Amino acid sequence: VGTLPGGCDSVGNCFCRPEFAGPRCEQCSPGYHSYPHCYACSCDSRGAVDNNCSPTGQCRCHMNFAGHTCSQCALGFYGYPSCTPCQCSQEGSLHATCDQDTGQCSCRPKVTGLRCDSCVPGAYGFPH
Repeated sequence: VGTLPGGCDSVGNCFCRPEFAGPRCEQCSPGYHSYPHCYACSCDSRGAVDNNCSPTGQCRCHMNFAGHTCSQCALGFYGYPSCTPCQCSQEGSLHATCDQDTGQCSCRPKVTGLRCDSCVPGAYGFPH
């Protein structure tokens, strides 16, 4: 499937199409996946370490990115493509993750704010 017309070189290695590799063009080149089809990895240039991926197409993501092509923020980060840490208040939020688009943390009852770091109107004594 991956060989070019023209046979092989002097040591028996086949001439491969750009997306194929190996002595017999029996695997995908770096930057491609899913032999025998060899699709381009399409890793996100901001979120991925490079444009190489696993045989299933999973790109290697930087720490704060996630997804098959590293084109979304990982849990605990928001605001793709910057993927900023959530910074939710430990005392006021239900958990350390936030909305991946807005950065809004999930607040405990009677607590408000983007980071869940203040009391709702009419309440007092944060964080206790």
